[in-house]
Amino acid sequence: MQDEAKSSNGPIGNLLNSLTQVVATLVTMAQTRLELLTTELQEEIQRAASLLLWVFLALFTAGVGLFLLALVIIFAYWDTHRLLASVLVTLVFFALAGFAAWNLRKRLTGRSRLLDGTLSELERDRQQLEVKLRRSR
Repeated sequence: MQDEAKSSNGPIGNLLNSLTQVVATLVTMAQTRLELLTTELQEEIQRAASLLLWVFLALFTAGVGLFLLALVIIFAYWDTHRLLASVLVTLVFFALAGFAAWNLRKRLTGRSRLLDGTLSELERDRQQLEVKLRRSR
């Protein structure tokens, strides 16, 4: 009985206790980071699905509206300037397509990193572990 008490309080016992605490800390940190990762992934998926739905709806309704407007303009000038009306409607469509492409490119290049919170937390953890390793040397 006394031998067990001595071995648990000796250098090997202290080493095992320290290793157990380090492993427990690492497991807790990993669990927290994985929970943050899954939360961010769920939010990103929901945001992307919502965005795609609204993009589809906007494009569909805008396309139908522009097509009908183009037909109205062409039919209104059918007897007098049908070629001019057709060319102007086509140029307006190309201008709108160019504006949409420019706006889309601007939005895609200006968005934040995927999983930014998780990556910053992992970086903070790495820095804290480096500081602790330097102190223990």
